[in-house]
Amino acid sequence: MQTTQKNALEKLNTVLSFIKNAFVGKDEVIDLLGIALIARENAFLLGAPGTAKSAIVRMLSNSVEDGQNFEYLLTRFTEPNELFGAFDIRKLKEGELITNTTGMLPEASVVFLDEIFNANSAILNSLLMALNERIFRRGQETKKLPALMFVGASNQLPEDEALGALLDRFLVRVKCENVHPDSLQAVLMAGRKLEKGKLNGSDENEQPKITPQEIIELQSLSKQVDLSDVLKTYLDLIHSLRNTGVKVSDRRAVKVQNLVAASAVMCGREKAILSDLWVLKYIWDNEEQVEILQGIINAVIEKDLDKQNETENHLTNHPQALSNNIPNAEELIKEIMSLQKEWEQENQSFEQKNLIKDKLRYLQNRSNWIKNTQHKTHIQTEIENLWQKILKSV
Repeated sequence: MQTTQKNALEKLNTVLSFIKNAFVGKDEVIDLLGIALIARENAFLLGAPGTAKSAIVRMLSNSVEDGQNFEYLLTRFTEPNELFGAFDIRKLKEGELITNTTGMLPEASVVFLDEIFNANSAILNSLLMALNERIFRRGQETKKLPALMFVGASNQLPEDEALGALLDRFLVRVKCENVHPDSLQAVLMAGRKLEKGKLNGSDENEQPKITPQEIIELQSLSKQVDLSDVLKTYLDLIHSLRNTGVKVSDRRAVKVQNLVAASAVMCGREKAILSDLWVLKYIWDNEEQVEILQGIINAVIEKDLDKQNETENHLTNHPQALSNNIPNAEELIKEIMSLQKEWEQENQSFEQKNLIKDKLRYLQNRSNWIKNTQHKTHIQTEIENLWQKILKSV
């Protein structure tokens, strides 16, 4: 890694750390936005109002020095002109249809589209092309977009198939939730400090910055990361995910490699390791797949981390790869009991039964991490009993 690239990485990590300090309990969301930025992939935030989705993206956008950022709240009535700009009146008088894009999406470094699934058919085609190919096309106009990253947000997932194509353009999907009750006091204090900074006008002066060119340097570096050591495991995971019902198209499988490489870059490495596969937990299509992905991916990462401990070959793992917290035995047994009740209910559909099986597999993987032998044995016995019930009913 060259000196300029090291400096750029240090700047980006400083920016992300600053945002984490401002938004307590949002490390996962912020780290994934950093990954998407390095990979030059799009990120989607799913969460209820008040979970700091817009505020986090806004602070990240403001950290891009001299970047022409664009933010817009979409409604069902949003017109193309509101995103891409209106036709230039002077050129129109001369018979040319040229869009005046000053201050609009086609000139932005970071684009944030809130309530993205309110997009209507009038803007959908242009938006899909911008998201996927970084190109703005209108009539005879074709313009390459300088966008480093697109971020979309919504309170809910789309049901319309046409909007499903829009979700597909966002490779990273993150659930943005209220923080754990234990962290609420810290959130209140950090929020108070943030509001005070805005009032005094000091927050933007203190905020660390990174230039678009430095981000492009990191994006270029991620393309050079060696993925050879993780390729076989990655292929096995893609096959496994497809078999469990997670739709990973060939296009998405290719693009997810960019996220793996970005994780390596974030850790200052030029070669990917197995723990970089943590990013695969965030390619879900619906909320039911979140736990399934976590179970499959965490099992691979945990095995690799155990191997590192055995060989005392401690590598630079991304912090989010290490966040496979030991499960609470009491909570785990409650989930198993809940699945037992669900399975015993009459008129369960084939899909519902498969979902229960997937959740049980996830809990089975989680149970292996419990340190207390007595608790672990009890939980695994209950899991085995439920599997026996499932097998008898087939």
